[in-house]
Amino acid sequence: MPTYTYRREDGSTFEIQQRITEDPLDTCPDTGQDVERIITDNPGIIFKGEGFHVNDYDEHGPKTDEADASDGEAETDAA
Repeated sequence: MPTYTYRREDGSTFEIQQRITEDPLDTCPDTGQDVERIITDNPGIIFKGEGFHVNDYDEHGPKTDEADASDGEAETDAA
């Protein structure tokens, strides 16, 4: 479930988890003040460490279907 940030009338903010299908809140559940949903900076996905690039690609680059097929044909011809 996504987490939404709301701003109260007094300027303070709070976060709450809501389903995407739920309507935005009109009032703060704690104080009863009017609120508006605000858009905040979301860091998104952050890759740290060696990550997928090192794990999925060797020094020769990504494998392709053609390379895999030619390897199989070479073994068949040799047999």
